[in-house]
Amino acid sequence: MNSSQILHLKPLEKEDCWKLFVNLAFHDKDASKYPNLVSVGSKIVNKCGGLPLAIRTVGNILRAKFSQHEWVKILESDMWNLSDNDSSINPALRLSYHNLPSYLKRCFAYCSLFPKGYEFYKDQLIQLWMAEGLLNFCQINKSEEELGTEFFNDLVARSFFQQSRRHGSCFTMHDLLNDLAKSVSGDFCLQIDSSFDKEITKRTRHISCSHKFNLDDKFLEHISKCNRLHCLMALTWEIGRGVLMNSNDQRALFSRIKYLRVLSFNNCLLTELVDDISNLKLLRYLDLSYTKVKRLPDSICVLHNLQTLLLTWCYHLTELPLDFHKLVNLRNLDVRMSGINMMPNHIGNLKHLQTLTSFFIRKHSGFDVKELGNLNNLQGTLSIFRLENVTDPADAMEANMKQKKHLEGLVLDWGDKFGRRNENEDSIIERNVLEALQPNGNMKRLTVLRYDGTSFPSWFGGTHLPNLVSITLTESKFCFILPPFGQLPSLKELYISSFYGIEVIGPEFCGNDSSNLPFRSLEVLKFEEMSAWKEWCSFEGEGLSCLKDLSIKRCPWLRRTLPQHLPSLNKLVISDCQHLEDSVPKAASIHELELRGCEKILLKDLPSSLKKARIHGTRLIESCLEQILFNNAFLEELKMHDFRGPNLKWSSLDLQTHDSLGTLSITSWYSSSFPFALDLFANLHSLHFYDCPWLESFPKGGLPSTLQKLEIEGCPKLVASREDWGFFKLHSLKEFRVSDELANVVSFPEYLLLPSSLSVLELIGCSKLTTTNYMGFLHLKSLKSFHISGCPRLQCLPEESLPNSLSVLWIHDCPLLKQRYQKNGEHWHKIHHIPSVMITWQMKHAAHSSVCSYPVFYVKYLCFIFWWN
Repeated sequence: MNSSQILHLKPLEKEDCWKLFVNLAFHDKDASKYPNLVSVGSKIVNKCGGLPLAIRTVGNILRAKFSQHEWVKILESDMWNLSDNDSSINPALRLSYHNLPSYLKRCFAYCSLFPKGYEFYKDQLIQLWMAEGLLNFCQINKSEEELGTEFFNDLVARSFFQQSRRHGSCFTMHDLLNDLAKSVSGDFCLQIDSSFDKEITKRTRHISCSHKFNLDDKFLEHISKCNRLHCLMALTWEIGRGVLMNSNDQRALFSRIKYLRVLSFNNCLLTELVDDISNLKLLRYLDLSYTKVKRLPDSICVLHNLQTLLLTWCYHLTELPLDFHKLVNLRNLDVRMSGINMMPNHIGNLKHLQTLTSFFIRKHSGFDVKELGNLNNLQGTLSIFRLENVTDPADAMEANMKQKKHLEGLVLDWGDKFGRRNENEDSIIERNVLEALQPNGNMKRLTVLRYDGTSFPSWFGGTHLPNLVSITLTESKFCFILPPFGQLPSLKELYISSFYGIEVIGPEFCGNDSSNLPFRSLEVLKFEEMSAWKEWCSFEGEGLSCLKDLSIKRCPWLRRTLPQHLPSLNKLVISDCQHLEDSVPKAASIHELELRGCEKILLKDLPSSLKKARIHGTRLIESCLEQILFNNAFLEELKMHDFRGPNLKWSSLDLQTHDSLGTLSITSWYSSSFPFALDLFANLHSLHFYDCPWLESFPKGGLPSTLQKLEIEGCPKLVASREDWGFFKLHSLKEFRVSDELANVVSFPEYLLLPSSLSVLELIGCSKLTTTNYMGFLHLKSLKSFHISGCPRLQCLPEESLPNSLSVLWIHDCPLLKQRYQKNGEHWHKIHHIPSVMITWQMKHAAHSSVCSYPVFYVKYLCFIFWWN
C-alpha cells in the first residue's frame, strides 16, 4: 500500500453529464424508449452539479432499474436537501452511500482509515475486513474470502473504489469519497499524525497512524482510554520513514490494547518484536512487512486466532518459530522477498492456509515437499524453491498438487546446482519430480526455473492444462525439445529464455500429432538467450493468428525461419540475432518495431503502419531509416542508436514533413551531423540526445517551436556550443535535462540560456561544475522542480535565491551541497521555504545474494533519504 497522486476533476458539460449517466443507468438499453425515465433522469443529473463521480455513483444505483417509482424515489430523496455539519459532502454521494446494503456500509466506512490518495490492494483490504469481523455472515456455501471478493467488486461497480492509474493492481478512493467515509465513520475510525490534537474517545475502535506520528507517553495516555481498540495500523508512504517502535514502547502498547484484532507495523523502524505480543489473544492480522525484525518471538505461536501474517521484505528474518504449526487458524502467510529460507516443521498442519507465497525445501530434506500434501485450500500463486533437494519423485507425488484446484499460479525453481555429482542421473530425477508435480487443470500461470531434465512431462501440453494462460520457462542446460505448447487452448503468453540445449524448434512445438489449430489464443511470444538455437521450422497455415507481440532477443545463431503470416501482430522485436537472414514478418497492423544487432535481416517490405520504431546499428539505419520516415505517416516515436558510418543525407526526406512524430531519441550517434532537419517534425514535443560525442550543433534550421522536453547526455561538443542553442525562443519548452561533466564551465546556466517557460530543470553528472549562475535563474518564473545529481564539486545554489515558483528541490549525491543545505546546515535558511526538499545520497553496499532466498537478488546501493515539508 502506498500513496498516489490526487486528481482534481473539473465539472462536466451538461451534454457530457447526460451521456455518462445514460451509459450507466440505461446500461445497454436505448434511453429513447423510456421517455418517462429520461425526464426524471435529467433532473437527477442536474442535481449532481456536473461532478463525474456523483453522476457515476447515482447512475450505478439506477443501473438496469427501469421502474419509474425507483427513479422518482431517488429524485425526491431527502438526502439532496440534508443539512448537517458535513456540508462539504456532495448530496449525490451521500445518497449513494445511503442506498448501500448495511454490510457494504460497514466495509466502506472502514476505509476512512486510509489517507487521501492512498493506494491499497484488493486482497489486503479483504483480509482486513475479515480480521475485523465485517465478513462474518452465516453463509453456508461461501468462504469469507469469497464474500469479501463479492463486497469489494460491488463497491468497485458502484464507483466507491477505482483502479489506480499508476499501478493497475492497486485501488484508491476519490477524495470526495474519502471525505464521505470519514463523515459516516465519525469517531469510530481515526487517522492521526504529529498534528493530531483531538481526544481519542471511548467510541474509537480503529486507528491509523502516519509516518509523522510519534509513539510517546501522550499517545499511550490517550489510547488507554479506548481499551476496546480493534485496529492499530501504521500507514507509511515512503520506505524508511516509518514510526519508531522500540521494545519499551511495544510493551507499554501491548499492555493497553488487549482486544486488538489488527496490528500493522508495516515499514516501521522496528528490529525486534517483543514477547508481549502474546497479550493480544484476539489478534487476527499482523503486518511486519518492510521492517528489520530479525526474529519472531516464540510467544507469537500462542496467537491461535491469527489469520494473516505478512512478512514481505523482512530480509533480516531468516526463520519462523519452531512451534509455528500451532497457529491453526492461519489463512495467509506472505514471506516474499524476506530472508526466510526454510519452512518450519509440520507446516502441513496449517490446513486453513489459503495464501502461501513461498515454500522452501531444505538440503537433505527433500521430503519437506510432502508437507504441501494437506494444503488443498491454497489460492493465488505458490512458489516452490530448491526443488533440487527433492531426490525421490514419490515425495513430490505426495505434495498432491493435482488436488489444489483453487491455485492459479505455480512457480517451480530448481535453484543452485553447484556441487552436484552426476548430472545425467540428476537430470532423470528432475524429469520424474516434475512429472509428479502435475498441477490441477484449473492452473492459469506456470513458471519453471532452472529445470535440467532432457524433456518435459506429457502434462505440459495437450488437454491436461486447458485453462493455462501464461507459461514462463527460464534456464535449462539439458532440455533439447520443447513441449507441444501449441495445443494449449487458452495459452496467451509464452516466455522461453536461456534454454541452452535447444538447436531446432520444430513441428512438435505446435503439436504435430494434432489437427487442432496451433497457438489459437497466443498473444505474446518471447524467446531470449537461446545460444544454440539455429532453426525455427515455422508452420504453414493459420496458427498464431492472434499473436500481437513477438520478441526474439540474443539468439546469435538463429538463421531461419520466422513465421510470415501474423495478421494480428502489433509489436515486433528482433535483437542481437547476428545470423538471422530471414525477412521481417508481414503484418499490416505492426505499430511497434525494434531492430538491433541483426545486420543480415532482410528489409525489403517494412510495415507502413508503424507508430514506434527503434533502430540500432549503422547498417540498419542506413538501410531502413529513410524507408521508415518516408512510408509511415503516423509515426509517433523514433529512436536511433549506434550509428558509426559516414554522414548521411537523403534528399527525399526534405520533401516531406512528419506531423505525427512527437518523440525523437538519438543515442550513440558517431557523426557530426544528421541526415534531416528537425523542423520537418511539426509537432515534435520530446527530443533526447545520448552519447553523441561528435555532434557539434543542432541540425540546420534549429529546434522546432513545439518542443516541450529536451534531454542532452554525453554530448560535450554540443554543450560547448550552447551559446548557439537559441533555447530562449522555445516558448513551449517545459523540461530540460543535461548530463555532462561541463568541463571548462565556470557556472551554469548562463543568462537567458533557458526559456522562461521552463518548469523542470535537471543537472545530472556535472562532475566539473562548481557553481550555479543566479543570473540564469532570474527569469525562470515558472520553474517548479530542480534536480541536481552527481555533482561532487558543486558548492552552492544560486547566490541570490531560487525562483519563488519552485516547489520541489532534489539534491542527490552532491556531498558539498548536502553538508551546507541539509536541515540545520549553514544554508538551510535559503531553501527551507520550498514545500518539498529531498537530500539523498548513495552508500555502496557489497552485493550479497543471500540477502533473501529468491533466485537472484542483489542490493547494490543503500539510499538514505531526508524530506522536509
